Amino acid sequence: MYWLIAIPFAVQALVIGFDEYYFHIKRGLPKWERIGHPIDTLTLVACLLFVLFVPCTAGAIKVYICLGVFSCLMVTKDEWIHKHHCPPAEHWIHALLFINHPIILTSVGLIWWVTTGQGAPTWMASWLHHTANLHAMLVLQTGAVILFFLYQVIYWNILWKGEVQSQ
Repeated sequence: MYWLIAIPFAVQALVIGFDEYYFHIKRGLPKWERIGHPIDTLTLVACLLFVLFVPCTAGAIKVYICLGVFSCLMVTKDEWIHKHHCPPAEHWIHALLFINHPIILTSVGLIWWVTTGQGAPTWMASWLHHTANLHAMLVLQTGAVILFFLYQVIYWNILWKGEVQSQ
């Protein structure tokens, strides 16, 4: 049952993929989104890299929580402007992403806690006992998010030459 912790990551990939390839490609992105979206992704990359390279300690958990809260706040920063550019269905997609974001960060934190063996409760360690697989999943997830960040920067800020469509 340890694979259940991968569900939020799959949801994120599907929903953000739909948002990107249906809504963003269809309407184009104004400059503030072409810059802002990669920044949002970078805050998630920071959280993922932190758990991959920093041992899980009481102090590190506090830092991770701060990074996670910052990331959750960062991804909502554009909603004041989105109301003028996005159709209602895209707002709903964004709401799904906002709900899922802290779930992903919690899952990452739990995997980090269990895979480093730093005092995770027995019930959690027994549920998430395939630590090598979970660590590999975090590494793959980090790579995928970094690739998505590079796509956002390169496609939207270098390759894309389209027009922004109004809703």
